[in-house]
Amino acid sequence: MAITEGRNRRNHNLHPAAPPATVPAPRAHGETIPTGAGPVRYVWAAARIAIGWVFLWAFLDKLFGWGFATPAAKAWINGGSPTTGFLKGTADRTFGGLFGALAGQAWVDWLFMTGLAGIGAALVLGVGMRVAATTGGLLLLMMWAAELPLTTNPFMDEHIVYAIVLAGLALGGAGTTFGLGRIWAATPLVRRFPILK
Repeated sequence: MAITEGRNRRNHNLHPAAPPATVPAPRAHGETIPTGAGPVRYVWAAARIAIGWVFLWAFLDKLFGWGFATPAAKAWINGGSPTTGFLKGTADRTFGGLFGALAGQAWVDWLFMTGLAGIGAALVLGVGMRVAATTGGLLLLMMWAAELPLTTNPFMDEHIVYAIVLAGLALGGAGTTFGLGRIWAATPLVRRFPILK
């Protein structure tokens, strides 16, 4: 029995103790959480570019009337209003009076189209992600509110889903993969005003 006990003691010494666990240091204020390594960052980059294209396409189709959602006769360059169709269609909704009154006003058209182009370009390029996510989220939430009450779900639709994804893209620093996010963040303007990241 003494021999067995001695062997057991030696076997325990063959397996050294695992190194102590390390606790990561807390992130500095304003530092983004990495979107991950490997395939995850490519998925976030693809989501960023795809949503950016949704905004850019809406801008281009409403501007030129390429016949997908906007016929040529109703194109903005042909005198059409890019906001009238959607906002007039909300007349029987909860906030129909508010949004219907905005339909077709020149300042609303300019603000809407500038927003679509700016948000779309920023997302596709991966620059100004915080501003693009914030303004894009606000635009989407206003469009969601204009359609209340929803007909297919009590509260959730694609506007809310897109807004959530936009927040994730900005918080995760998704502009650095397949985008100009790193270059943009290194500019003197963005270093001085980090909100522009």
